[in-house]
Amino acid sequence: MDTTLLSKTAAAMVAKGKGVLAADESAGTCEKRFQSVNVDCTEENRRTYRGLLFTTPGVNQQISGVILHDETLRQSGNDGATFPAYLAKNGMIPGIKVDKGVVNIPMLPAAEKVTEGLDGLDKRMAEYFKLGARFAKWRAVITIGEFNSIVLPSHTCIYANAHALARYAASCQAASIVPMIEPEVLLDGSHTIERCEEVTEVTLRATFAALAAYNVSTEHTILKASMVVSGNTCSRQAGVDEVAERTLRVLKRTVPASLPGVVFLSGGQTDLAATAHLDAMNRIGAPWPLTFSYSRALQNTALKTWSGNPANYAAAQKAFAHRARMNGLAAQGKWNRELEKSAA
Repeated sequence: MDTTLLSKTAAAMVAKGKGVLAADESAGTCEKRFQSVNVDCTEENRRTYRGLLFTTPGVNQQISGVILHDETLRQSGNDGATFPAYLAKNGMIPGIKVDKGVVNIPMLPAAEKVTEGLDGLDKRMAEYFKLGARFAKWRAVITIGEFNSIVLPSHTCIYANAHALARYAASCQAASIVPMIEPEVLLDGSHTIERCEEVTEVTLRATFAALAAYNVSTEHTILKASMVVSGNTCSRQAGVDEVAERTLRVLKRTVPASLPGVVFLSGGQTDLAATAHLDAMNRIGAPWPLTFSYSRALQNTALKTWSGNPANYAAAQKAFAHRARMNGLAAQGKWNRELEKSAA
């Protein structure tokens, strides 16, 4: 465990005005997104599209690191350099998604999931470090709802995922890789923002208690948090300021001050909503750097613009660079809708 390297990596990931690009979609997730723009989800098309994002001119001014899929970590760009080598050379830290997706928890409702991937993880971590990865990501999913009068999430689901996150984080740090822990409270459902706040607080308390039990160093850990928002089918959708206030309240109650920083997932929010919420939180201020680790909220417009057509390559990069710039401003509390329009 190289604590000097871990500290350097963690600090760089949440550097002022920078955030992390999540480009770790599985082939299955990529297929759904590519289908939306009528592009075949071949390995070559995935390589081409991700290369488009990584080589966008000047994007390293707002992107501190990139979460890669195992496939992408082993691919090379058009210049012949591996993607991890290209990113590192251009000031962006290569990361790797190491979980293997979610499965049902036996004896619980189908919505209750736990993430797999702990078997053989130490060996994989050693290999990923050699391939250039300096941080990793593990995603857990927590569903809010009700099933046959059973209120979800159950304590079993929360604690199963908390302990999986902690075991993963310990394996990361042993390999000198910074763990990014992602206990995502899903926005799918009709629940209120009050219920989301309650579940998010319980989830984070359990997660950090598990990290302590496994002797994980919070000084070398990054939290990838979901924002406290209304369920996407809730009749009352909370405004930007309320989301910011509730999210920060939960974080201040549960997250150690020693954490290097918090990055947020967009979790199905619109591009502008994800940016506006991040900006509002940074205008209030927090004990840690608050920035982004978005996938769709950074890539949506770029993917639609590209649509598999080489002639659209430059325009797609321009669209991606724009979203990166807007979120870089939001990470400093300097974004507004007028600037969004004028800079487009």
